[in-house]
Amino acid sequence: MIYLGIDCGTQSTKTIALDADSGRIIASAAQPYDVLPGLPSGHLEQNPSTWTQAVDATISQVLTALGARRSEVRGIGVSGQQHGFVPLDKNGQVIRPAKLWCDTSTAAECDLIRTHFGGAKALIEKVGLDMLPGFTAPKILWLKRNEPENFARLATVLLPHDYLNFYLTGQLRMEYGDASGTALMNVRARTWARDILDFIDPALADKMPLLGSSRQPTGTLLPELATRWNLPADIVISAGGGDNMMGAIGTGNVAPGRVTASLGTSGTIYAYSDKPVVDPAGEIAGFCDSTDAWLPLVCTMNVTVATEAARNLFGWSHAQLDDAIRTVPPGADGLLLLPYLQGERTPNLPNGTGVLHGLTTRTMTPAHIARATMEGVTLGLAYGLRRMRALGIVPTEIRLTGGGSKSAVWRQICADIFACRVVTLAESEAAALGSAIQALAAAEPQKSVLDWSNHLVQLNPADTTQPTASPAFDYSAVLDKQTSLTTALADSCFL
Repeated sequence: MIYLGIDCGTQSTKTIALDADSGRIIASAAQPYDVLPGLPSGHLEQNPSTWTQAVDATISQVLTALGARRSEVRGIGVSGQQHGFVPLDKNGQVIRPAKLWCDTSTAAECDLIRTHFGGAKALIEKVGLDMLPGFTAPKILWLKRNEPENFARLATVLLPHDYLNFYLTGQLRMEYGDASGTALMNVRARTWARDILDFIDPALADKMPLLGSSRQPTGTLLPELATRWNLPADIVISAGGGDNMMGAIGTGNVAPGRVTASLGTSGTIYAYSDKPVVDPAGEIAGFCDSTDAWLPLVCTMNVTVATEAARNLFGWSHAQLDDAIRTVPPGADGLLLLPYLQGERTPNLPNGTGVLHGLTTRTMTPAHIARATMEGVTLGLAYGLRRMRALGIVPTEIRLTGGGSKSAVWRQICADIFACRVVTLAESEAAALGSAIQALAAAEPQKSVLDWSNHLVQLNPADTTQPTASPAFDYSAVLDKQTSLTTALADSCFL
């Protein structure tokens, strides 16, 4: 049987076809797009119709590639960018463009909510999360305060992947994983936080869709879409989830000890937990996952954005960058980069900038700067991993994804800095694969998501990287130094 996985992101939508018998991706398609142009600084929005058009186009391309095998399709799963706000009216029509996860225009609304409930610490105690501009809750309050005529029309609040499920099935529903990123849900109890809903608006609770298990399918494919795509009439649409939740399934991060680290433009590092993980300091997001467990997660804004800046600065290819880094010892002879080139989420430095510390006549070389850059962004993720360890997460294996995972020298740096074995995945489209696996588990529930993920997620054994045996260099001390420098400069308003 064949299962389709859709990954709807900020820059493109991808659809894959997973052959459940062979475990192979047998067809794929992608359609790029952009955010809406001309908006004020901090406002980042997209029309949900952009996503549905991309879903139509990519599914059609994949089905064309499948040919006669399209009749074997039995399920579809959807991964979506987290935290976006899709407002629907009483007729199920989109009221205005969706505000995205990267929209930072809601800082004032975050402050209003945070102040009302007694500050960040009180909010973390109440729902397990601080109120951050990326989350959905402040976006709803922003709509009420800035576009009251649109808020008056609001009948249903959806997240991007929920909207695509609605498009596919006609059903209005949220599952625990993506819903945990709204800051409207108590992540420990997996129930709506009624007092936060009431503060935003007394009628908001009635505008939230049914909240339920990530294991429960959303429904079946609408007959008109089955006819349009020439598919069987009983196609199951699984619950889907946020891109990190689906990425966890697609990297096999569905059991204790496994941790996923993404080395993309920005970075994420997250782990499976069978109980809630709430960080009193608010640095680790205490999300739920999309298997009815939990997914403590940290996000950093500067990973390949920094290494690419260094590479472009010196006019190198990726291979030349790696070769240069190999000529410099671990620790870059004392050169350290605070890699906050476009602000930072963890630590929370929205206006932060980058700092090179330790420049000498010896270290002021392209190769030293390159090594310090790669180490600096990896230490940024290690800051989050250290916090996870303090909260009880015990990593036994780091599963690397993203463009940076292709670099052997970077994999070794990760293994040494994380002090843990590092592996890579055979399939790079982890979120789309996770969506297809969840759809498979929904259609064939005789096995769990864990069973199917263990069976279908393939590693690259040749890329397995162990920490350097008996290292002469202590990266933990460099992380201490990076943390201390960041704190001192931020406290002095110099960062």
